[in-house]
Amino acid sequence: MTRRKFTVIGAGNGGKAMAAHLALMGQEVSLFNRTYSHIEVIAKRGGIDLESPPGGPIGFGKIKKVTDDIQEALEGAEIIMVVVPSSGHSDIARIVAPHLQDGQIIILHPGRTCGAIEFKAVLNREKCAANYLLAEAETFIYASRSEGPSQARIFRIKEAVPLAALPAIDTPTVLAAIEHVYPQFIDGVNVLQTGLNNMGAVFHPALAILNAGRIESTHGDFQFYVDGVTPSVAKVLATIDRERVTIASALGIRARTAMEWLSLAYNVHGETLYEAIHNQTGYYGINAPSTLIHRYITEDVPMSLVPIAALGERYGVSVNGINAIIRLGCILHSTDYWRKGRTLDKLGIKDLSVSELTLYVNEGEVAI
Repeated sequence: MTRRKFTVIGAGNGGKAMAAHLALMGQEVSLFNRTYSHIEVIAKRGGIDLESPPGGPIGFGKIKKVTDDIQEALEGAEIIMVVVPSSGHSDIARIVAPHLQDGQIIILHPGRTCGAIEFKAVLNREKCAANYLLAEAETFIYASRSEGPSQARIFRIKEAVPLAALPAIDTPTVLAAIEHVYPQFIDGVNVLQTGLNNMGAVFHPALAILNAGRIESTHGDFQFYVDGVTPSVAKVLATIDRERVTIASALGIRARTAMEWLSLAYNVHGETLYEAIHNQTGYYGINAPSTLIHRYITEDVPMSLVPIAALGERYGVSVNGINAIIRLGCILHSTDYWRKGRTLDKLGIKDLSVSELTLYVNEGEVAI
């Protein structure tokens, strides 16, 4: 098998699983985390124990380098896997900017909405001089969990995950570089398509916020997608979904609807979104978050809903439903998620027309 040098940035649930799996697939792996105490045991043991269902990856993944020094982590890396919450993408871009080297490939797992655009905008502001390739995945390839300081478990590996480079003309090069370990990644068209097919933006924030009272009174002791999705809640989810799909259409993109996604991912159907969600047996038994201080709001509102709403407002699409959820999130957390979030100004694309934005994400030929 081809052997490449990977650096995984982030040692949370996903980062540990990815680092261990890559190592077990014969790759040379370095692991970076900003807080050394979170990786100290991995450094001492020299790797991560990985478990998975029968037939999946299992064993001790040897990690060549475990460090909190970003320069050391990036030195000699061919492919850099960024596996941190999307709220941390801009910070990671800032710290890697001085140390990136020509020819390195950076992949965000996942980008959420406009992740690669934000990452590149920060690298540009930091005057990064390296000739790099940048891409984002539409969703995270693993369902995984950390099971200890140097242990991880993979529950499932997705069979097909769209991936797009920025610009999209680089996507074939990125896919070819990782095909030997991740044949599951497929061409995601461009980063607008991967970003606007962000289903977490539809399901997570509204469902958590509309069940705020129940989450606080029961500490999440109810089935999130079953008890939490009543007919009225499903109407709100359907409205957010319709706005998202309409925004995509305004940008010339055919985004999947939530109903289509449920059919594609789980082979479930229904006359309404409410019926389709309740027909998804995999949702049964999944409890709600135990607190409202949860990534379904703290991450998905500023990094998913804010950029989707911003694109809608810029290109003439009504986003009343999405804006209502953003506003409620701001009230619940006494914060301004618009200020914290991915606005078009931060992304460096606020003045682009639809045709200019399309040219930028496809060919990278627009000066911004």
